Amino acid sequence: MYSLLIFDWDGTIIDSTARIISSMQRAAVDVGLLRPEDEAVCEIIGLGLPEALRAVFPLIQAPQIERMKERYAFYYIEGDSTPVALFPYVRETLESLHAKGYRLAVATGKNRRGLDRVLAQTKLGHLFEITRCADETTSKPDPHMLHEILAHTGVAPEAAIMVGDTEFDMDMGRRAGVGRIAVSYGAHHIDRLYQYDPLLSMHQFNELEHWLTTKGDHA
Repeated sequence: MYSLLIFDWDGTIIDSTARIISSMQRAAVDVGLLRPEDEAVCEIIGLGLPEALRAVFPLIQAPQIERMKERYAFYYIEGDSTPVALFPYVRETLESLHAKGYRLAVATGKNRRGLDRVLAQTKLGHLFEITRCADETTSKPDPHMLHEILAHTGVAPEAAIMVGDTEFDMDMGRRAGVGRIAVSYGAHHIDRLYQYDPLLSMHQFNELEHWLTTKGDHA
């Protein structure tokens, strides 16, 4: 039944939450803003960076946004040594799903430059038919990026699934009319995702392939 699997990136594919938090906190100090608490940064993971900054720093001004974007990028890319790695079973599961004929896509709050860099680093880019980023469309939870992915692939919403770890992913998926799979190991607690009626609550990545094989194709 399902032919198109659309994945969030941070917190779903890659374990980057700690790096995002640390980079955001260090950038804030550089710019002269109040250092945000860990929980405040977790709340905005998945949004486009300008939207995230306005949520964390409600009084931030336009020049500070530009400076924060610059400092955050510096820390995330090279100035922060907090480890970032693929979650367990991600590579082998994506490769197996691709080999079985599932069409794979990414819908992320990262910018294009950042996503292209990490796709090259992880050597996963060839698996995804299309990727959409917040700086080239509309930030989550607006469903626009999912509409663009569906239009590009020609897949009907009922044949697609959004896989993600935040309320933004689930809300976007519901608004686009696609199925939702909630990830429990990411930025938002799994209890918050249940309100979006996920088809599956996934506690490790390889559960996705098992569900598709045993239940998803018959849903």
